[in-house]
Amino acid sequence: MPQDLNDLKNNFNINNIKKLIKKYSSPFWIYDADTIYKKIKLLKQFDVIRFAQKSCSNINILRLMKNKNIKIDAVSLGEIERALLSGFQPNTNEIIFTADILDQETLFKVVDYKIPVNAGSLDMLKQLGKISPGHHVWIRINPGFGYGHSKKTNTGGENSKHGIWDPELAIPIIKKYKLKLVGLHMHIGSGVNYIHLKKVCQSMMKYAFKLNQEISSISAGGGLPVPYTFTEKPIDIKKYFNLWNEARKKISQFLGKKIELEIEPGRFLVAESGILISKVWATKKTGNKTFILIDAGFNDLMRPTMYGSYHHISVIPGDNRIINEQEMTDTVVAGPLCESGDIFTQEEGGTLQIRKLPIIKIGDYLIFHDTGAYGASMSSNYNTRPLIPEILIKNNNSFIIRRRQTIQEILQLEL
Repeated sequence: MPQDLNDLKNNFNINNIKKLIKKYSSPFWIYDADTIYKKIKLLKQFDVIRFAQKSCSNINILRLMKNKNIKIDAVSLGEIERALLSGFQPNTNEIIFTADILDQETLFKVVDYKIPVNAGSLDMLKQLGKISPGHHVWIRINPGFGYGHSKKTNTGGENSKHGIWDPELAIPIIKKYKLKLVGLHMHIGSGVNYIHLKKVCQSMMKYAFKLNQEISSISAGGGLPVPYTFTEKPIDIKKYFNLWNEARKKISQFLGKKIELEIEPGRFLVAESGILISKVWATKKTGNKTFILIDAGFNDLMRPTMYGSYHHISVIPGDNRIINEQEMTDTVVAGPLCESGDIFTQEEGGTLQIRKLPIIKIGDYLIFHDTGAYGASMSSNYNTRPLIPEILIKNNNSFIIRRRQTIQEILQLEL
């Protein structure tokens, strides 16, 4: 949920942000370690919390997770390397590799480091089994249905590339290559609808009973939502856990052994910990619309363009005036890219969304709330724009955890 900048109890209060604006040049990301720690505590009932690092993969954020005994999910060779560099140990279950393919370099890495593989395709099991008998594997099951806040975040059903459609076909492969099946994983998409959640739990039980294998864990996947507006209600973690815990108990009873219950949150742990700070460089009238042009683009924050995602926007004056929040105006917020889709206030499909904002002047700063997940991690160099800095607030101090990339560093790859 967006934090009130006037609440001095928050690390993201107006006084702290003004100090950071003086210290660092915009645009830049800020993360608050305290918020991440609070989110971790909310999930303490689960046996294993496994962070989906794709949501925020900075090694300094991963080290915060490691310090709280959080395990890690990696979805690429690069994410495996990030996890290892952050202190997560190979030849344990601290790192799990989740994917639908295994290229040769990644295959050799997971074999050499004995990293368990969460297989989303039968071909992965065959490729792994041929060179690493006894390797620990999970089956990622596509239950035949999905759910998500966007079509692009729906990871189940016949239109999804993720998971194994008929997991019974995996068992002969696992036995042929003497792989060790340790768990079943199911993730249908981002956002939680409790009707769909019950279906997922029932589906997990159905496949656990049908496969009848000596697994030790089940994974509830991730996709836990966060409230991006002031009116949205936070997810009921107790209700979420109880539904999965009932499924776990029945599976444990059926198999005659204790089954661990994992959860794989990404944005739930980090989204509300992050904000994006940008500066206003131009304002213009186009027909009946007022455009505010800032120095951050969709190469920095992709979610509005990609999904039509909403991020609350606060205004901090660049001068000493007091913002009049009673006098609001219809506003479109856009970035500097040579791209019509570089709009931060839009719906899915690209329809412009008018946002009620105070009167904004050149030199003011716009704060995009709840950008800790899929913000920096989805950034690109589109328009040859350098990646912007990431700042971490911890113990009332701020640290640069990724410096600003230079144009020369981008060009050097091509010389």
